[in-house]
This record gives sequence, C-alpha cells and structure tokens, in this order.
Amino acid sequence: MSRVAGISVEHALAGARAAGVDRLDAQLLLAAVLDRPRAWLLAHGDELLEPAQAQGFAAWCGERAAGVPLAYLLGEKEFHGLTLHVDRNVLVPRPDTETLVDWALELLREEPPRPKVIDLGTGSGAIALAIAHAHPEAGVSATDVSGAAIDVARANGSRLGLAVEWLQSDWWSALAGRRFDVVLSNPPYVAEADPHLAALEYEPRLALTPGGDGLDALRMIAAGAPQHLHDGGWLLLEHGHDQAGAVQSLLREAGLRQVATRVDLAGRPRCTAGQWIAAV
Repeated sequence: MSRVAGISVEHALAGARAAGVDRLDAQLLLAAVLDRPRAWLLAHGDELLEPAQAQGFAAWCGERAAGVPLAYLLGEKEFHGLTLHVDRNVLVPRPDTETLVDWALELLREEPPRPKVIDLGTGSGAIALAIAHAHPEAGVSATDVSGAAIDVARANGSRLGLAVEWLQSDWWSALAGRRFDVVLSNPPYVAEADPHLAALEYEPRLALTPGGDGLDALRMIAAGAPQHLHDGGWLLLEHGHDQAGAVQSLLREAGLRQVATRVDLAGRPRCTAGQWIAAV
C-alpha cells in the first residue's frame, strides 16, 4: 500500500488484504476513515479516497497487520449491547466475559431489591456498566489499580448515563468494612510463561498476567471474599480454560459453598462462582 493518492475503495481494500489484514477488519477500518457505514463500501467500490484518507487507512492497516487490536484503532468495542471506548490503558473486552455478566444477572434476580455489586479490576468498566445497564436497581461499584483505567471507565459511564461508583484500589485495599451481594472479577490470570502472551503485546500486561502461575490475583480475591460478602452473597471469577480446578479449590479453601463452573462460547471452562454462607 505504498501508493496512497487517487486509489479507489476497491483497490484500498485489496491492498489491505494483500498486507495481511482480515477482510472484515479492513472494511471496518476504511468505513471509519471515510465516516461511512460498512455497507456503503460495497456499493461504492469505484469511489476515490482523498490522499489524507488513503494515508490514514494505510497507517491503520500497517498497525493492524502488526497485531494492534482492531478495538484500539477504532477506539471502541461492543460488550453486552453497550459500545465502550477503549484505549491501550485497558484490556479489550472479550465476548467470553459476557458469560460472567449473564451468570451474575441470573443471581441478582434472587437478591434483595437493591443489591450491592462490585466489579474488581474493571478496566474499561465493561462488567460494571453491563450490570448497571441490565439491572438498574443494583448499586454498582468498580475498582482498578490503574488510575488511567479508572479514567476510561468513568468516561464510559458518563457517556452511557450509567451510575457506577469508581474507585482506584488494589483489589480489596480501598474496601475495608464494605460488603456486597455479588462480587465479580475478570482479573489477570495468564501465566507468566504462557506463549499466548506474545500475541497480546499491545494490551496492558498488568491486566493480563500477575506473573508466576497466573493465580496470584485469583488467590487474593478469593481469600478476601468472606470479609466482603453479605451472608448468601456470591463471588464470580473469570479464569483461564485450564484453571477451573485450581479456582474451585481456592473458593472452597476460602469457605465458599455451592462452587460451580460455567463454560465460555467455545465450551471451555471459563467462570467459577461460590456462595458465602456465614457461620451460624
């Protein structure tokens, strides 16, 4: 894509594919550059790009071919029916995390009229905002150790008109004395030696791995849950596809009951939950 002046929509897309960019990704990028619907491209293949448009598209295609997530280039990602702003300060929300949200919403139907919910390690605010949108009676809070991530999440909440309490906190550190009916978290859980980390180099490492075997954040959250759950409250955790057994053990060791695991969209064990029942 070295020639960036006077090229047509059709030739721009062909050049992107030749550079290794997926067809749909190329269409979405070009539609964003031209500020047109993707369907418009299909009917206007002969339309010529302005030089600045062609240059911008070529630059984006170079970044996408290098592995930069599409969401970072477009600046947004859809999650649970909401369009969220994302940048390189936050993890790109994954569809599999909707499994965690859907499970929590099922449980919230059985909770008090105004349940207290918290999302630990919120990133873009995806989980917290999805809960606030789908269950408006809930009082939703969210934490993240990264101030930059909290800024992104707060801006998403403001733009969407959803009320969430945003707190900068290292897991439970800012929550002394507070208890919740439902606690959710998609913490960093990738093991330090996992070869998949190389393909995720553009996303914040802090949100991907705690180092070691990948379980440190899950250990901290599970251990602190009894001090932060109401009697009958639930802890729900996302984890790696091969970590379900370890996470189940962590929840049982913390004293949680009714421990169970659900699978993601690909049928892999992805989320584990347990209930806190206070001793009589």
